[in-house]
Parts: sequence; structure tokens; C-alpha cells
Amino acid sequence: MEEQSIERIKCLIIGSGPAGYTAAIYAARADLKPVMYTGMEPGGQLTTTTEVDNFPGYPEGIDGPTMMVQLQQQAERFGTDVRMGMVTEVKLSKDHGGIHKACVDNKTWVEAETVIISTGATAKYLGLPSEQRLRGGGVSACAVCDGFFYKGQDVAIVGGGDTAAEEATYLANICNKVTMLVRKGEMRASKAMQHRVTNTANIDLRYFTEIDEVIGEQVVEGLQMVNNQTNEKEEIKITGLFIAIGHKPNTEIFNGQLDMDEAGYLLTKSKSTKTNLPGVFASGDVQDKEYRQAVTAAGTGCMAALDAERYLATVETKEEVKA
Repeated sequence: MEEQSIERIKCLIIGSGPAGYTAAIYAARADLKPVMYTGMEPGGQLTTTTEVDNFPGYPEGIDGPTMMVQLQQQAERFGTDVRMGMVTEVKLSKDHGGIHKACVDNKTWVEAETVIISTGATAKYLGLPSEQRLRGGGVSACAVCDGFFYKGQDVAIVGGGDTAAEEATYLANICNKVTMLVRKGEMRASKAMQHRVTNTANIDLRYFTEIDEVIGEQVVEGLQMVNNQTNEKEEIKITGLFIAIGHKPNTEIFNGQLDMDEAGYLLTKSKSTKTNLPGVFASGDVQDKEYRQAVTAAGTGCMAALDAERYLATVETKEEVKA
């Protein structure tokens, strides 16, 4: 593809979750004139979360989509240029003061002096043929997005972490019965989330249990479960299956250019958002598999903008010395 860069950007932000928008707020206030490309999921994962109760400053809680709209408005108030579009390829410079190139929607190239990566992470699936076949026919990775369709029905959820526990309790509020499958003999979720699950009467918690097969041709009709200790199989009738087994960082376009861990999360230096390349910073879930909270993502977004501002100051100082 021919590279015809249409513009030079001081600060390019890739992705639009809490990390990206917070980076944009700080970068705009520092006069870095940030340009943000929202990616395929404008607003990030929080747009699929109804209630956010743990973000400081909202005593009554707030729903995720509303929060993201407000963050966007705040970023735009300070001059952030928010654009719909997906960065599909990057050519990152290895030089201090070098210019990075990004291709948007496989057609338009832009140049950037600094890049803040806030591309987040995407939900994982089990990979069973029956599960994949019925995606959109009752199999979902987002209980909050799709749970409404199963009001008053029997459903199942797979996973043992905070997300699974949160989604199980959400589903229990609207569904008749929720069968929760946990592969190990304990949940990974925080104690508070575990208590919430065990104290919910219509959640049937099954340890050492995995999916053998999802039953149904066009839509989910049932589930064949297997106890991985006894190999005993059991069939239950359900209409919806929710997968909550973790996430995969959206880092494919940075392969071979930025340092990552074995799972694909971007590695940042010490207590900073600096990647292995000068002028390239990573914030939010794309570099955080440990906490993955809106507030920690926002915090690293702030850090990334400050890191970018300080980096640009060192580049400008060098240029002044040369002159």
C-alpha cells in the first residue's frame, strides 16, 4: 500500500476507553492537540457495562455508556479531535524524535510525533465448535449487552473471575436461574464478588465443571456439562450461554515492533507508560492484565499524556541545541 501521509499529528491516541479519553484530556490541556481514533468499539469495554459503581465521584453510580459520552465531551471541550476510524497498521520509529506512521482504515496514513496506545482488550471464547456455531444464537461474551433477551429464562455462565461473578449476579437479577461453571475448585474473583455469588439464591455454582457441548442447531437449547474430577456428564436446559473467561489484548498491529509478554500485553518500563520505543506509550487494559479497572485505566491514561508531554519537551530541547 502506498504511503501518502495527509497530516502530521503531535499526539496520536489509538483507542477510546477510559485510558484513551483521560490521556486526551491531559494531552489537550498540555496543548499537544491530540487526535484520537476510536477503533471498532468507541468508548471501549465500558460501553457494554450498565452500572459502574466503583468509579470515584459517582455516589449513586453511573452507567458505562453515559460515562464514556461524558468523558468524550470533556476531552473535546479541551480540543481533542475525536475521529471514528480504526488504526490498521503502524510503522513505529526507533529513533528519539523520530516520526511514527499509522494507517487508518487500511487507506489513510498519518504521521505522529508521539503515540498513546489505548486499544484495550477483547473477550476470549472457549473455542468449542458448538459454541462458535451458536455465537449470536444464544452464546455471548457480554451478559450486560445481551442478558435482557433472556429475561425470566434459564441461562449458564462460564468463568471464575470478577467479571464472571459480576455478570452472574447481573443475570440472576433478570433470569430465572443461572448455572455458573467454574473449572477449578475455587473462584479467582475477589472475596466481595464471591460472597455476592454465594448469597444469590438463583445462582447454581458448579465447581470443577466445564462445557462438553452446547446443545442446539440454530439457537442454544441446552448444555452438556462435565465434572473434570469424576468425568460425570450432566445435561441442563438453557436458552443463553455467557462466556466470561478473560480477555485478549488488542495488540496484533504492534507485533514485531513493541515488546509484549507471552499473552500479548504491551510491556511498559518501570512505573511509567513508556514502551521499548521512544515516543510510544501504552495505557489501560492493553498493558494491564492485573487490575483491569476503569479507574486504573484512567490513571495510566493520565500517566501516558504526561510521559508524552515530557518526551516532546526533550525532543524540542535537542532541536534547540542543534539550531
